[in-house]
Amino acid sequence: MNKWFVVQTQPRNEPRAAFNLKRQGFEIFLPEFLKTRRHARKTEIVRRPFFPGYMFVRFDPMSTPWRAINSTFGVIGIVALGENTPTPIPDKIVETLLERRGDDGTLAFNPAEQIKEGDKIRINDGPFADLDAIFVMQNDNDRVTVLLNLMGRMIRVLTPSRTIEAFS
Repeated sequence: MNKWFVVQTQPRNEPRAAFNLKRQGFEIFLPEFLKTRRHARKTEIVRRPFFPGYMFVRFDPMSTPWRAINSTFGVIGIVALGENTPTPIPDKIVETLLERRGDDGTLAFNPAEQIKEGDKIRINDGPFADLDAIFVMQNDNDRVTVLLNLMGRMIRVLTPSRTIEAFS
């Protein structure tokens, strides 16, 4: 019976591990999301792993030569609680993540869903990039209202929800 297992990958080598595991015939799931990246005065949207350093692999531990996973390029090893047997995870976890995938295969992740009114956030893109703010409310799926401290006054600003991240 096929079950899902967690595989730890080498740092920033998730795509390499996924390619090599697929080539060996394993069913893999590497959840990714779209992230705005700023570098050298350029802003671009890139795919990033939702769980950096980890991916899911599905196989039957009784009939599949799963030890080959541990020696795959890009893989550190299968996450296991015991020494000899990998530990399966509940199917519901992977099923829920698979349901949240969009048409492009990435997870439809809205950072504003995890933030409550009054929480401190950081804006990571746009004209207010790198500024701290206070979350006020979600306006729609794409925009949120935040309070920014500009020139000694609290100003309400509308910004895309993809540009904010929780700040502790």
